[in-house]
Amino acid sequence: MTDPHSGTPLLAGLSEAQRSVVEATGRIEEYTPGTRLFDEGGDADRCWLIISGQVAVDTHVLHRGPVTLQSVGAGELLGWSWLIPPYRWHFGAVTVAPTRALVLDASQVRVLVETDPELGFLLTRILLETLVNRLQATRLRLLDLYRNPA
Repeated sequence: MTDPHSGTPLLAGLSEAQRSVVEATGRIEEYTPGTRLFDEGGDADRCWLIISGQVAVDTHVLHRGPVTLQSVGAGELLGWSWLIPPYRWHFGAVTVAPTRALVLDASQVRVLVETDPELGFLLTRILLETLVNRLQATRLRLLDLYRNPA
């Protein structure tokens, strides 16, 4: 990792050695607002631990175009599709503020998950918590969209 003070609270439950191994698969990147990080159906080859800034998670809705489902900010994980085959994004994402993130290489993290069962369990739990939160936010957003069609 290029910055030891990146602030990745999602990894706080890992030991120092585990956290170092995971962080070594990534690098710090900075994005300007409006940077498209990924599109639905694209190759899920990375994930982002957001250090600062904000990213909108969106989906394309017929006759509406992209619809924001949720915002992801500091301390949150962006991207979970990289763990489960076929490794394709289920949503899209675009930065809406200057954003700084630790970007992890998905293939390297998958190797860690498969070769270290304890680390694999802890990382899978982090991803499942993110997935549950994302599904709840999506459900609420869709209820709002269809209750108040624009």
